[in-house]
Amino acid sequence: MDNLCCFNAIVGGRSSCSSGKGRSHNGAVKYGFALLKGKANHPMEDYHVAKFTQLQGHELGLFAIYDGHLGDSVPAYLQKHLLPNILKDEEFWTDPNRSIFKAYEKTDQAILSHSPDLGRGGSTAVTAILIDGRKLWVANVGDSRAVLSKNGQAMQMSIDHEPSTERGSIENRGGFVSNLPGDVARVNGQLAVSRAFGDKNLKLHLRSDPDIQNADINSNTDLLILASDGLWKVMSNQEAVDIAKKTKDPQRAAKKLASEALNRDSKDDISCIVVRLKG
Repeated sequence: MDNLCCFNAIVGGRSSCSSGKGRSHNGAVKYGFALLKGKANHPMEDYHVAKFTQLQGHELGLFAIYDGHLGDSVPAYLQKHLLPNILKDEEFWTDPNRSIFKAYEKTDQAILSHSPDLGRGGSTAVTAILIDGRKLWVANVGDSRAVLSKNGQAMQMSIDHEPSTERGSIENRGGFVSNLPGDVARVNGQLAVSRAFGDKNLKLHLRSDPDIQNADINSNTDLLILASDGLWKVMSNQEAVDIAKKTKDPQRAAKKLASEALNRDSKDDISCIVVRLKG
């Protein structure tokens, strides 16, 4: 049951909210998603992917959150191209780590080459590929996050790329990190993440290479949560797992997470995917 959704496909990421669900072909793995527009005075800039597909005799669960800034053209491009670029690399089945790394870099170069059309904005990305329900590969650029639950214990599968923690890399590239009172650290006083797709005006001082992790999925693995920082700014990894585990329907779990983030006064767009890895 495939479900590749970006709010309303015709108008991109501009709907105020969206939700949905699906499952693997054998029904063993179920997923749900929920997306809410934040309080900022601009259109929704989060996009996502949630689907199962068959490829070369394998079943792949494909999940992603793309959190855009300065417009929605870059996350829309990522939704269409990033995961396909990973899967069509000839080394994917023998060396997924290398294929993911190459695809992230290749996709960023394509975005920069199309900057007259895509504009000056950028996006984070967190992607998860579940192979035959047994092996999970997670990669990320920016501060959208993936959290895996094992026996109810949260395990962060991605790394938040924040200017304060990657100051050395930014300064070595000729940039600087601002720390104004009452604000988060920003690259050159502008961007609150140290790695991103796009952002051509800042690219000299940013990285776009992903951090990549993998995990074996077994009877101890409960669920996977992918979400934009609109959730993680107001909720810990364990809090999110605890909320999601209480609800068997992953769509309802994703809605609960998004609603709770809103109740905690998250100002940002909130996008969340919950993948229940066992009944």
